[in-house]
Amino acid sequence: MKKTISRNIAIVSAIFMLTFSVMLITNYFQVSCTNTAHPELIENLKQANEELGNNPQLQEQIRELDLMARRAYFVSLYRLKTGAAILLFMAMVFVVSLRLYFANSKNIPNKEVDPIDDWMIKSKARKWMVLAAGGVVVGGFVFALLSSPYIKSFEEGKETSLEDVLVETIDIEEVVVDKVIIDEIAIDKAPEESPVAVAVEVPKTTHSGFRGNNSLGISAAKNMPTSWNLSTGTNILWKVNIPRKGHNSPVIHGNKLFFSGADDDARELFCYELSSGKELWRTAAKNISGSPSKMPDVIDDTGLAAPTVATNGKQVCAIFSTGDVICADMEGKQLWAKNIGVPDIHYGYASSLLIYNNLLIIQYDTQNKPRVIALDVATGNQRWEKERPEKSPSWSSPILAPVNNKPQLILIGNPGISSYNPDTGAPYWRVACLSGEPAPGAAYVNGIVFGAAEYATMVAINALDGSILWKNSDILPEIASPVACNDFVFIATTYGVVATFEAQTGKLIKTMEFSTEFDSSPIVADGKIYLICTDGKVFIFSAKGDFTLLNSFETGEKTFATPAFTDKKIVVKSEKVIYCVGEKD
Repeated sequence: MKKTISRNIAIVSAIFMLTFSVMLITNYFQVSCTNTAHPELIENLKQANEELGNNPQLQEQIRELDLMARRAYFVSLYRLKTGAAILLFMAMVFVVSLRLYFANSKNIPNKEVDPIDDWMIKSKARKWMVLAAGGVVVGGFVFALLSSPYIKSFEEGKETSLEDVLVETIDIEEVVVDKVIIDEIAIDKAPEESPVAVAVEVPKTTHSGFRGNNSLGISAAKNMPTSWNLSTGTNILWKVNIPRKGHNSPVIHGNKLFFSGADDDARELFCYELSSGKELWRTAAKNISGSPSKMPDVIDDTGLAAPTVATNGKQVCAIFSTGDVICADMEGKQLWAKNIGVPDIHYGYASSLLIYNNLLIIQYDTQNKPRVIALDVATGNQRWEKERPEKSPSWSSPILAPVNNKPQLILIGNPGISSYNPDTGAPYWRVACLSGEPAPGAAYVNGIVFGAAEYATMVAINALDGSILWKNSDILPEIASPVACNDFVFIATTYGVVATFEAQTGKLIKTMEFSTEFDSSPIVADGKIYLICTDGKVFIFSAKGDFTLLNSFETGEKTFATPAFTDKKIVVKSEKVIYCVGEKD
């Protein structure tokens, strides 16, 4: 029985080895051909475009060709890493299985060897089969190593962005942020803090949760800085190290800055002084009934503190991958803490919190029981809970959309984009149109809800009745949430493409490609779109016309979080530091 199992495992692992060896060898020839042809062809097309005086049709051909090449690059890189790892693992399984299979058959039978002995013929056949299979496997590893220089050179070569060819310089004009959205949502007008003893300017514009108030990605902040330099300190008001790891984004209310962090030792909610970067207090999630004694298994890209905290100016709440929820007042006194169940999500929990009136909204799309929960912010008591008919977990975060002066709670899952009454949890409408495990949150403008997920589609939905207005599957975000403002919707992808669409029709307005990837979500503030890539490079676009790239610069800090905005200041939380940008007096 053991011998049969060992033989079957050896056969299966051999098939896998041969398959992935062929894949790696094929991948080598693909990347080697792409690497030699792509830059030369692109450069020739660029030169022809200049000679023709920026021909629109030729520009579109350049854009499409470059986009295909970039996508092919990421696919080849994934094949190389995954294929080599699986090939190595299967080789180990193959060797172990063969040793077990031949454990009792190592010695040649004690008899005279006949030239046509069947046993010897099979032994020689096995020998040549093993040598042939081994040659293919070794060839796979060799070609994987040979592929690395091509992929590396391609990555270095794609630093030349098409923005240099396709984007014309125009005068920078101030753009008024969609005032209708700001005015329609009464819940944005959070109460001002009591006067503080220190004579500092306290900004009135709040950034109360992930992507700002109501998680819409639109800030009312004014007079925003458009450049800074961490190395020289230009426009850097302060910079401090992150006290505990967490991919969540910063939140601002008055002169207070909030974020969370967690590791195997502790899970904490932090409050810093916005004007100075001084730590004011920290509150730990501990001694909570139902909290697991062992931290759940999560990947580094998620961690234990991925969800962004939320505040209403009176309380501030945080949630962790353990299912622990804590709430403190503005001075750091813990008001309540509870565990809502350890989330069964294989990558870790990442949906951010949202506060509406006196309710704390939690999207809890776990594997075993997808649901949305509303807790009383002051007491932690459950006000309502609704199970969600979703097929798989999601990492998306809820938003509040002001539809005809009546807020709707919008959640994205698989397959549904759903609208609820935030006061009661009663459903308004649901559109089953997505797939996979969505991470981006929804966007909203002028009565239209936008939802998107990579390998699925981007869809525009009439928020009044749930009818679909349009779909587009050409360019899709994987992690970064879209933002909608005025008459456009703007998205950023993990393969370096940003795109703008007409909100009403779905017509593509503009695309730009960059040699980077975007996890941080775009924010519209002061007539501009701010976007930070994972390598820390900042991109600032005009939020009107042809969405010109106004400025871009390096920070040198790996960044996953979405920045927080208030008047004259931007707070950026990188992987290791958190810093405040603003003009120095």
